[in-house]
Amino acid sequence: MSITLRILCILGAAVTFLVIAGRVRKARVRIDDSIFWIVFSLALLVIAIFPDIPIFFARLFGFQATSNFVFLVVITVLLMREFSNTIKISTLNSRLDELVQEQALQAMEEEEDGTQR
Repeated sequence: MSITLRILCILGAAVTFLVIAGRVRKARVRIDDSIFWIVFSLALLVIAIFPDIPIFFARLFGFQATSNFVFLVVITVLLMREFSNTIKISTLNSRLDELVQEQALQAMEEEEDGTQR
């Protein structure tokens, strides 16, 4: 693993950790959501400090360059996270639609009760 990739991993881990810590302090990110990013930054740090780990797996899976393996793993993890977020957003949108419909029905019932008296 090149020194450039190791430095980028360390910088990426540090920036990710600092941004998440700042957002948690300002209550802009929930703690359970921030755990993913903290673990992600720690994984980048481990990869940078112990380059033999990604080198071993890159050779095991037949990658010509360790950087290709690292990028593939990072992209895969981020895509899985994005898919998870998409599912959460879809569920929340469905729930929001249900709540809006319930509120509209309640408002109509209240309006009908008020006009009948």
